[in-house]
Parts: sequence; structure tokens; C-alpha cells
Amino acid sequence: QLQLVESGGGLVQPGGSLRLSCTASGSIFSLYVMGWYRQAPGKQRELVARITSGESANYADSVRGRFTISRDNAKNTVYLQMNSLKPEDTAVYYCNTFLGGTTYWGQGTQVTVSS
Repeated sequence: QLQLVESGGGLVQPGGSLRLSCTASGSIFSLYVMGWYRQAPGKQRELVARITSGESANYADSVRGRFTISRDNAKNTVYLQMNSLKPEDTAVYYCNTFLGGTTYWGQGTQVTVSS
């Protein structure tokens, strides 16, 4: 059973930065397409960023230029560096992958942007 464990959320002021981490179990992490999603209260879960096994990345328009997704296959970990944070970035952030016909989610980590 694949497991995803996120960390790194917290409270930050507008304009600040946070780095989220997601560590996956499994020996073929390097082949996984990894994604970060977020869900704000009363809103649908949305894709924030995704990175392929070849490290090609794509981003939601709302975060492009401020967020960077990266991966370290030696550590089975994907990162989301979030800069210039805005109050509208406040949400629970989830790590995600799709493998063997099954979608896997982490437990989520809360990010709150507020002064």
C-alpha cells in the first residue's frame, strides 16, 4: 500500500514563504507523477502543480511564478516551494499520485496566510 506523508504547513504572513514536503513509500518513486492539490473551505479541491518522472512541471495559473515543484528521487520526496504567499493561498494542501489504477492522497497539511 502506497503511503504519502506531507509536512511543512503552518501560519505565514502575506508575502512570506513556506516549503511543503511529501514523502512516499515504495521503491519506484522515480516513476511516479506527483501532484500537489489544495482545498480551501467551501471550495473544490484544485490542482496546484504537477511534476512528471522526467521532472517536467506544470502549474495552476494562480500560482505560476510564485510556487515551484521539485523532486528528490533519492529521498522519495516531492517539494512545493511557495513564495510571495497570499491570503487566497490559504488551504489544506494534499500530495497526490496515481499508480496502477488507484489515486493516492496524503493526509493533508494546513497552510494559513494571514497577518
